[in-house]
Amino acid sequence: MSTITGLGLVLLVLMVLVGGKQGWKSFLSIILNFGFLFFAVILIAFHLPPLAVTIFTGVVILAITIFMGEDDLLTTQTAFYASLIVLAVLILLIIPVEHWAMVQGFGEEDTEDLEGMSILIGINFLKVTVTTTVLSTLGAIAEAAMAISAGLAEVLQNHPQSTGKQLFHSGLSIGENIIGTTFNTLFFGFFGGFLALFIWFVGLGYSFSSIINNKIFVSELIMVLVSFVGVIITVPITSLVMARRKDKVVVDSSSKND
Repeated sequence: MSTITGLGLVLLVLMVLVGGKQGWKSFLSIILNFGFLFFAVILIAFHLPPLAVTIFTGVVILAITIFMGEDDLLTTQTAFYASLIVLAVLILLIIPVEHWAMVQGFGEEDTEDLEGMSILIGINFLKVTVTTTVLSTLGAIAEAAMAISAGLAEVLQNHPQSTGKQLFHSGLSIGENIIGTTFNTLFFGFFGGFLALFIWFVGLGYSFSSIINNKIFVSELIMVLVSFVGVIITVPITSLVMARRKDKVVVDSSSKND
């Protein structure tokens, strides 16, 4: 048994013990998401338009993550609609940012690993970088949308007379509590994953200007900053979607009563 297989089995056992049926569904969603990511890589390798593959894969991953993570329909639908809006906004942001940053391709630190290999694979590396950045933000978007939506659904359950405006402000209040922890999670994930690169920078005496202009560092930093932006705008968008759905339900109920 390999180490990865062993850790995967440990993760499965713990998720089932702690989460029960929901834990099993969450584990299954991880496997499905990995499969779709792998499928997206294959499609791009066969020269399908990377942006179209990204949008399709992003929507599918968000649907799997959200709808397999919660059974309450109000919570999941609200989170999914909000996530789609945030995904569209981030795509419009990421494309020009990656174009201006020009961090596609490989950095000098990759030269030794690529020596003897051809990088003329017939794929636009800028589009690949856009795809990577978009897909890396999906987890943070889905997590924030689910947290806000679940909190507002509970508020609505305890206070069904709440208006859409009140729900919106409640969502912003919930968002204030999760933004800080989400930011720390993203930041320390970035720092931990690139600790070896930071040691490389220090050991080789990189100047500050060299570090902030390094392709690998800037590319990863853009991913983290875009994820930050995604989490921030997810809070008001999810709150607004829930408030609009609440108002629509009230209007529909009044029409039926009449």
